[in-house]
Amino acid sequence: MTLHYLETAEDPRVSDYTQLTDVHLRKLREPAEGMYIAESSRVLRRALAAGHRPRSFFLAEKWLADLQDVLAAHPEVPAFIGTAAVLEEITGFHLHRGAMAAMQRPAPVPLATILAGARRVAVLEDIVDHTNVGAIFRSAAALDLDAVLVSPRCGDPLYRRSVRVSMGTVFQVPWARLTDWPGDLAVLKEHGFTVAALELTADAEDVDAVAARNPDKLALVLGTEGAGMSPETLAAVDLAVKIPMRRGVDSLNVAAASAVAFWELRARP
Repeated sequence: MTLHYLETAEDPRVSDYTQLTDVHLRKLREPAEGMYIAESSRVLRRALAAGHRPRSFFLAEKWLADLQDVLAAHPEVPAFIGTAAVLEEITGFHLHRGAMAAMQRPAPVPLATILAGARRVAVLEDIVDHTNVGAIFRSAAALDLDAVLVSPRCGDPLYRRSVRVSMGTVFQVPWARLTDWPGDLAVLKEHGFTVAALELTADAEDVDAVAARNPDKLALVLGTEGAGMSPETLAAVDLAVKIPMRRGVDSLNVAAASAVAFWELRARP
């Protein structure tokens, strides 16, 4: 194992881990530098199991025993060890989960490859809250969606909070960032998908009515928090679906709504 004990937060070798609480900076840095941060031993193990390559490990000394097998399996990868105080000074927060890793981002998967053989796909339009992005991925993994597509302005599925909230399931669900929005919805239609917007419109159908028809291929578009779906996207979809509400409640959080819709609209034999 290649262990390096940190004596100061100014060590240039741990620049991957600096200013992790600065969301704007990290959103610019991480994709540009081809990296992301896997936080907690469970998440980094899932990243490794998915075949992602580590750049380095970063942990408190008390976590060495827990991660000994991981470090031994990657002897060429540096592991930076520090006290809680030094690690917090570097990252900007206390590492409650004790360990993290800087990982190489996997190469993007072509959209056509992702859609081949898929029957249920989620499409996220401009969902910027990383907690919601991570929660949607967790539901997508649990409820057997084949893929998740994200619009150009959507939050990064590999941002630290998204990965953590997803419990690492973001590594299990194929995903791709679209480049032409909402133009790429036409690509879904070319692949045989019915494109449905989960949106409360005047002509929206109840989600269970659409589920009863069991479309062979269905892409469910989820709109941004607050403003909802853009008029351009609504004009591009085939239909709108809604979750019937009771007691005067008009909507659910987008992550909660996604779980309900994913389950109801699941592909049936």
